[in-house]
Amino acid sequence: MNRVLALACASSLLTCREVLQEQVPSTRSRLGMFVIEDKGGAIALMLASLLFLGTWPAVLTLLERRGRLPQHTYLDYSITNLLAAVLIALTFGQLGDSRRGMPNFFTQLGQDNWPSVLFAMAGGVVLSVGNLSTQYAWAYVGLSVTEVISSSMVVVIGTTLNYFLDNRINRAEILFPGVACFLVAVILGSAVHSSNAADNEQKLGASTNAYKLGTSGNVEPSKQAVDREERTNLISDAPKDLEESGASGIRQPDKAEAGTAEYLIELEERRSIKVFGSNTFIGLGIVFFAGVCFSLFSPAFNLATNDQWHTLRDGVPHLVVYTAFFYFSISCFVVGVGLNVLFLYRPMAGVPRSSLGAYLRDWDGRQWALLAGLLCGFGNGFQFMGGQAAGYAAADAVQALPLVSTFWGVLLFGEYRKSSRKTYVLLGFMLFMFVAAVAVLMASSGHRSTE
Repeated sequence: MNRVLALACASSLLTCREVLQEQVPSTRSRLGMFVIEDKGGAIALMLASLLFLGTWPAVLTLLERRGRLPQHTYLDYSITNLLAAVLIALTFGQLGDSRRGMPNFFTQLGQDNWPSVLFAMAGGVVLSVGNLSTQYAWAYVGLSVTEVISSSMVVVIGTTLNYFLDNRINRAEILFPGVACFLVAVILGSAVHSSNAADNEQKLGASTNAYKLGTSGNVEPSKQAVDREERTNLISDAPKDLEESGASGIRQPDKAEAGTAEYLIELEERRSIKVFGSNTFIGLGIVFFAGVCFSLFSPAFNLATNDQWHTLRDGVPHLVVYTAFFYFSISCFVVGVGLNVLFLYRPMAGVPRSSLGAYLRDWDGRQWALLAGLLCGFGNGFQFMGGQAAGYAAADAVQALPLVSTFWGVLLFGEYRKSSRKTYVLLGFMLFMFVAAVAVLMASSGHRSTE
């Protein structure tokens, strides 16, 4: 399973490089700075962003299901997420000479553009809080439903805000039907979660290894359960790749088959966030809160790069997208690291307490967390670069990332295995509405003049 994910990530990077190489002749200005100036280049970046932003949540979900503390994972992720912004600023933001009204990265660092900088940093704050929330939402409602609901909310709220901020450069008669499709996807996403939760309860109720929750919140075996010590030894002796049974569909010796009650029980014992017995609405509440946060980061970034509210002094150039993304990522890093250091000592959602020393010694899965940060960082950067060219409302088409996340959820984690026919029908309709919405949204792309 690790090999599958590694090959997929490598393929994604190669595909992105090839697409960008094809678009470079039409996007590089004669004066030197790398600027996306046409719809083709913008769409290429959006597709690369879609792939990256849909993959990094699967990587973090993998680590959580293996039992790695989310605080440790997010601290590693935050480092490379900031590194990606620095790399983009030092390369794309410094290529060639400055353009008229578009200074290079280092030049802008010394200019009086603090109102725009604050907008960019505000966007980083809400994105960091949203990402932190989804860390816990994935455990409660699953990777697929979390990404669908939160991403659909981004389109419903964020796209509407961006449409008006961008002076309506996107075609409203095409854009808003796409927004309506995303709204339908939100409703269907909630229905999928409810149906799948009912399926899991039925599986656990029928299992001879069914659990019941004590008043303390700890999972205890029922009278029909097998000996707890024997089961614990069985799990500890098995490989950590519990998800391999979901990836291959082949039941391994001494391992439960994906989609069964035994699989759900083993997963609960291994994972770092305990969710058995939790109220369904807790998970959905976290998802909707994350969706509101995600809805605000792109409009804030839009204000930072285009100054629609005229907060800059006369003659001060707007923030170039690379500079804005640098400040955006700094605030994202500070908030993410600060909150997760706090959660080391004051954990939530039943996560064990930890410390900075324990984090520094925890190398199990660190390479995957660092990879997730790079994928997210470059994914966000490409989204903003495409949005600056074609309109941020159209760039919200990258919220198709649940299509990628659902693929990983089914392939790697066995989500929806052995679910009811009702769940499969709802899932199919949800994905269909999502594909239709993204296609319509991309068709609404406009063009922002760089002159």
